[in-house]
Amino acid sequence: MESLQIELFDTFRQGGLVMWPLFALSLVALVVFVERLLFLHRNQIRSKEFLSGIENSLSKGRLIEALTICQDTPGPAASMVKAGLMSFRESNAEIREVVREAAVVELAPVKRRVGALYAVAQVAPIFGLLGTVIGMIDSFMQYEQQGVYVHAGHLVGGGWQALISTATGLALAAVTIMAHHFLVGRIRTVVLEMEWLAQELVVIFTRVKNGPDPEGTDAFEERRSNVKAGSGTAEAS
Repeated sequence: MESLQIELFDTFRQGGLVMWPLFALSLVALVVFVERLLFLHRNQIRSKEFLSGIENSLSKGRLIEALTICQDTPGPAASMVKAGLMSFRESNAEIREVVREAAVVELAPVKRRVGALYAVAQVAPIFGLLGTVIGMIDSFMQYEQQGVYVHAGHLVGGGWQALISTATGLALAAVTIMAHHFLVGRIRTVVLEMEWLAQELVVIFTRVKNGPDPEGTDAFEERRSNVKAGSGTAEAS
């Protein structure tokens, strides 16, 4: 075990021009993957239960209560629904446009830094190949300097140390590509969920508006005030 550690240290020391950048790229990929994974997990919601609570509040005319539910719920989906609730009294076409614009804005943080993983996957094999080329150059330089008296161990040692750079780069690229595809799949799920929420939100708004108006609730307080004002004017005349 100790000899293996010494060999790995020698590999990093002799091929440090390339191995240390590969090590730094692996740390970047790990940090980005963990941060994005935690972000997506924190902002995951139960869409059906969330919409059920929104519809229940709206059916009772409690628009402010529905807005509070969105405010207390993390994630881009809740923010998108909140934007739709702010346009509750508008037409369905206007609500769809507001929700679409909100979805575009809220999805930007979800997709942030995922491209860095793809960049690492593309760059890592290049660094690995560069390390191999540098190692082979070093081996041939030793052969040129020592001629026929060059020790075979120097050539073989330089060769396998050079190939380790390529193997490390390829391994890092493979792992990073899998991590990138995993996060893209999670993001695609979020996008589909938000599309479903946007469609269901318009359906709920239509159902609530066409239903009986609740009495004594904040969502329809403005409408009741207008009706009372119209009645008072009629009586005065």
